[in-house]
Amino acid sequence: MFRLLFVLFIIIPIIEISVLMQVGAVLGVWPTIAIVIFTAWLGAKYVRQQGLSTLNSVQTKMAQGQMPSDEIVTGLMLLVAGVFLVTPGFVTDFLGLSLLIPAVRNGIVGSVKAQLNTRGANGQHFQFHTHNQEQSQNDFSEPQESPFQEHIQSPHKGKTLDGEFERKD
Repeated sequence: MFRLLFVLFIIIPIIEISVLMQVGAVLGVWPTIAIVIFTAWLGAKYVRQQGLSTLNSVQTKMAQGQMPSDEIVTGLMLLVAGVFLVTPGFVTDFLGLSLLIPAVRNGIVGSVKAQLNTRGANGQHFQFHTHNQEQSQNDFSEPQESPFQEHIQSPHKGKTLDGEFERKD
């Protein structure tokens, strides 16, 4: 963790300052500042646009009863892209703009999913429960087993009713 913080707070700013100085020497001070401001504005615009699209996709999958795992990772990458783009400098702008490219994001999502699957195979796994519409239409029938609930044993299996109540005083 110390190495990561060292890189983030010491090495990256040194690289950014050196690149800004070199570009400023070639283009001049004002064009360099204008480019940094333009890339921050352009990046913020695209992060907002793609973030809203990702949010709509999350809401659609949640309404269908599906787990929006890809969209959650995409949303986190868009957040990182926004931080990179707001940070002044060409290196962080390049990293932020590269995260806005869907092909790059999809590659990272694939590697994150592969990493999570590897951890799941090693005995470290996540457990989540889903509730789909078919199940809610058959609330009084025998509950169907989910593949994620194979190891859960309940003494009251099939005897639980879902319902609402209203207190009337």
